[in-house]
Amino acid sequence: MSAKHPIIAVTGSSGAGTTTVKHTFEAIFHRENVNAAIVEGDSFHRYPRDEMKRLIDEAEAAGRRGISHFGPEANLLEDLEALFRGYGESAVGRRRLYIHNEEQSVRHNLPMGTFTEWEDLPVGTDCLFYEGLHGGVVTDRIDVASHVDLLIGVAPTINLEWIQKLHRDTRIRGYSPEAVQDTILRRMYDYVHYIVPQFSRTHINFQRVPVVDTSNPFIARDVPSLAESMVVIRFKDPRGIDFPYLLNMIHGSFMSRANTIVIHGGQLDLAMQLVLTPLIWKLMEKRRRLA
Repeated sequence: MSAKHPIIAVTGSSGAGTTTVKHTFEAIFHRENVNAAIVEGDSFHRYPRDEMKRLIDEAEAAGRRGISHFGPEANLLEDLEALFRGYGESAVGRRRLYIHNEEQSVRHNLPMGTFTEWEDLPVGTDCLFYEGLHGGVVTDRIDVASHVDLLIGVAPTINLEWIQKLHRDTRIRGYSPEAVQDTILRRMYDYVHYIVPQFSRTHINFQRVPVVDTSNPFIARDVPSLAESMVVIRFKDPRGIDFPYLLNMIHGSFMSRANTIVIHGGQLDLAMQLVLTPLIWKLMEKRRRLA
């Protein structure tokens, strides 16, 4: 961690909704005039899409469990930790982009499922912002979480997470429902060992809980909306959090535990703005004092 060069990370599994939280942070950065270096977690995948598929197919043909993007074998976690360490020390590092869709493919003149070239981070940024799978990961070889000043977890209930992934991957990315189910099953070991433990290291967790029936996520016609959800916000350290202010500002909210506030899903963006903005202020104030 570094007060002079702070790092903010949003972590969560595929389909969890981390991109939504990323957009909220970007809005706060814009409003508060914070110049953030943005890093996408998918850019630290180890293999292009076609090679990843080949490796999975070969492993499964040999009776082995294929690698997954949740685990260390398929990711450059050492490089991610090096980026965080280097930025914390002197605000330097390199990033690239993973080509997700046709729009990005046209813009960068690269096939989908590949990467752009590595490039240096912009000079003179105020903080590093990471959004992806491994912002708080720890293994026997690396400790990414130790370098993060503000770690946010996004962890919807598991059935909701699967519904969101199914709808995104079938409707936007063109996969069949069967292929998505296979991916969910193949990733389960890595999900349990590398994704879930991160949420015990986060400073704040946002967990969306639907209040409609999601008992069979594989037949759900629609993703439950925010209006059909409650959101549980858990603070690792509640000291300094003005809960009376939050309860007054967020209509219908209540405390379920001494470190946990529950809100209606429709209030999520407001709640994130109210919770996260003061924390960003504190990070930027510490940074200015050391400048």
